[in-house]
Amino acid sequence: MPYFVYNAPLMTTIDPAAPKKPLALPDRALVAETVRTRLPLQGTLKTLTPLAGDASNRRYFRIELNEAGARPVILMQLAEPEVFKQSEEAVSGASHQITELPFLNIQAHLAKAGVSVPALYYYDRAAGLLYLEDFGDLTLSEACRDATAPEIEARYRQAVTVLVQIQSKGTSPADPDCLAFHRSFDVPLLMWEFDHFLEYGIEARQGKPMREDDRTAMRDEFRTISELLAGQPRVFVHRDYHSRNLMVDGSRLGVIDFQDALMGPATYDLASLLRDAYIALDESLIDRLVDVYLGQLESGRQLWTNREAFRRLLDFTSIQRNLKAAGRFVYIDRVKGNPKFLADIPRTLGYVKRNLAKYPELFTLRKLMSAHVPELC
Repeated sequence: MPYFVYNAPLMTTIDPAAPKKPLALPDRALVAETVRTRLPLQGTLKTLTPLAGDASNRRYFRIELNEAGARPVILMQLAEPEVFKQSEEAVSGASHQITELPFLNIQAHLAKAGVSVPALYYYDRAAGLLYLEDFGDLTLSEACRDATAPEIEARYRQAVTVLVQIQSKGTSPADPDCLAFHRSFDVPLLMWEFDHFLEYGIEARQGKPMREDDRTAMRDEFRTISELLAGQPRVFVHRDYHSRNLMVDGSRLGVIDFQDALMGPATYDLASLLRDAYIALDESLIDRLVDVYLGQLESGRQLWTNREAFRRLLDFTSIQRNLKAAGRFVYIDRVKGNPKFLADIPRTLGYVKRNLAKYPELFTLRKLMSAHVPELC
């Protein structure tokens, strides 16, 4: 099935199976000249080292400079210089002409909101190369690997504080020049993500199509959740706010991979952070972090008067988010040939199982899904 990118009223189809030419390495002479003449760091190129990639079509390199004490620079290489005209993720919203790289558009908006995002030193549009501030290699996930429980809690409290800042300062005042304000988590997009799970998390994983009556019944349950989430007040949503996209750089927490930001429910990024596919947090810690989040909203005069209703909404959001992630991991393996995320599927589906069992109104969905997903039995 082609990979649909919603951008209403137009819909673009991207065939994930279409052959893609491998990216050529950046021209070292061009990079050296750019470092010497275009960057504000007044340095010269020493080394250009490839970095481990993520699940995207971009590539990253670290530029070391010859000058003593000079901080490295991150070089982002786009799959194509004009690739920003289509998103790798499905997006949905009002028709809006994309005239600049979404990464730079969202970066400028978040920087204005005081969020620690990588500074842009130079953008070579013709070559598809971005020269960015280096936050280092230490992700929140890695920082918590051997940390004590108090250290983990302190780091996650900081992540929650940054999230509140993104949602408050990034949402208001609305910026018509920011791409995120022209796309949103509406019912079609939420259902696209559910369908992505059905296609890859069930059918591709099992190697056979589902029975049509099972698919229809499951989609009916998914639509109820989608309508609930789409009906919530919308805030600025990072869309991938988790431990591998938060960089620990000394006392500061850097935020990366924000180019698919849009407007959606406040619970989406919080669910991404607390029900993370890459790190399992203690349930009592999650309870405290939810209280920290709500407490900081209250101090900013954004009130959730019914905390039980908020927690229910968070759990329903987690179901949607985690199913999408599980399907995405299979997609990355089957379509992109990258199996490294498959090991995270059991943890991700474990969150879904927990939340499905928590609410009696989800009994039908749990029964339907457990017939197709062993982790939910």
